[in-house]
Amino acid sequence: MNVYDTANRLASEIRNSDEYKNYKKAKEEITSNPETKNKVSDFEKLRYEVQLLDYQGRGESEDKAKKLQEMYTMLVQDKKIKEYFDLEVKFNIMIADVNKIIAESIKDVL
Repeated sequence: MNVYDTANRLASEIRNSDEYKNYKKAKEEITSNPETKNKVSDFEKLRYEVQLLDYQGRGESEDKAKKLQEMYTMLVQDKKIKEYFDLEVKFNIMIADVNKIIAESIKDVL
């Protein structure tokens, strides 16, 4: 069995999974509305900033983290955005699980 063929089959199965299809559909709905797209984009930028500040160990992240939480609380009041965030989490969990399975299989050489 060729590992590249297996990887391509895995990629195809991911694209055909409910997690991928549902997340993709929700993302398309979010991005089709410019106002919603901008709100979610602003949230994602702030989330990235907070993660980066946390990673760098800089104390500036507390205020931004509070703002991020407030932003999230407001955004999830919109049913479509909440569904998008929930589906994003499900998709990311699936990808993380696949990565964990692969990492476990090769941990003895890393």
